Amino acid sequence: MASQSQGIQQLLQAEKRAAEKVADARKRKARRLKQAKEEAQMEVEQYRREREQEFQSKQQAAMGSQGNLSAEVEQATRRQVQGMQSSQQRSRERVLAQLLGMVCDVRPQVHPNYRTAA
Repeated sequence: MASQSQGIQQLLQAEKRAAEKVADARKRKARRLKQAKEEAQMEVEQYRREREQEFQSKQQAAMGSQGNLSAEVEQATRRQVQGMQSSQQRSRERVLAQLLGMVCDVRPQVHPNYRTAA
């Protein structure tokens, strides 16, 4: 009996050691996977930065002349707006005087469509 229980104890201990080894192996595997994932993420980010930088340089080369064009269009637009504002300021007094003259100078007259009862 004693040898049987001792054998069972040895089997249980061996099983426990095997379970610990499996758990350790799983932990190592999880760490390796996490490390590989982080390395892959860093490579992806580096590749993305390189491609973005390349895109920006190509875009700058292609759009460089258009950037100047954009500034010229914006400047021309500002000039037009300033011209319209100055024209509005010049015409303001004349238009106000004309409106006030029409509103205040009322000439009562019968509308041509009005029919008198005969």
